[in-house]
Amino acid sequence: MSSISVNQQARPRGGMARIFSHPKVAVGGAMVLMFVCVAVFAPWLAPNDPNAQDLLATLLPPAWAADGMAQYPLGTDSLGRCVLSRLIYGSRIALIVAVVAATGTMLLGTTLAILAGYLRGGFDRVTSFIVVLWMAFPPVVFSMMLMVGLGTGVRNVILAVILVDWTRFYRVVRAEVIVARQREYVQAARLLGFSHLRVMLREVLPGVAPLIITLFSLQMGVAIIVEAILSFVGLSVPSNVVAWGVMLADGRDQIYQAGWNLLAPVCGIVFAVLAFNLLSDGLRVVLDPRLRKRGGE
Repeated sequence: MSSISVNQQARPRGGMARIFSHPKVAVGGAMVLMFVCVAVFAPWLAPNDPNAQDLLATLLPPAWAADGMAQYPLGTDSLGRCVLSRLIYGSRIALIVAVVAATGTMLLGTTLAILAGYLRGGFDRVTSFIVVLWMAFPPVVFSMMLMVGLGTGVRNVILAVILVDWTRFYRVVRAEVIVARQREYVQAARLLGFSHLRVMLREVLPGVAPLIITLFSLQMGVAIIVEAILSFVGLSVPSNVVAWGVMLADGRDQIYQAGWNLLAPVCGIVFAVLAFNLLSDGLRVVLDPRLRKRGGE
């Protein structure tokens, strides 16, 4: 009974149609869908092999500029590799890191947050102390320290993002769980003799689910930025793997001669992060009943 009331409260009226009627959700969702499609269909969308070198066609400008070639729509880098093809293939690494790292971060941070916020006591104090200690390190610096110890590779990048950013989920979700723990339907479930596990899964979790969904969307954008930074400094993927951070590192020496080598990956990163941020901001408004009422919806 109480679970039904919570789910009805958390779910926006009108279902999916109402969610996507919000401008930010619609625009952000369309951008995310475009990003995913580019990553999934990269072999069919890329005009050239991203690692194929043509030393006779180095630093070519985009096709619409003077001396540009239609074969290379966004020009070539210092090794004659197609910038557009590398941009398209780089979205695959960004998408993998975004989805897997955000999922791991959500699972770890949310699990600990629900346990700490619901059980309280010694477990909450110890976990909260660890979080405060963990957050004393700057996230990017902490990620680099972990990568030095773990070594390069996409798996280690994902692990580093999870180990650094789970605290973001923990702090926000824990505060919401503490509030949800005091609500009448949770107290009623405990008085009826339900187990702690059932109360957490059936009563508390649905109440904080909208917040978790919003944080998950936001975390995917954060993971893309972290991966780009780590690959830029050579602590992420090998140099023969196409990633946006690698493109930035390769193009920084030709910033004045061939600025498009830097502009292309920067635009890719901005587009992906903006897409997830718009989607996250829109979902926060749509899924939170208090913000919907404040907005007059």
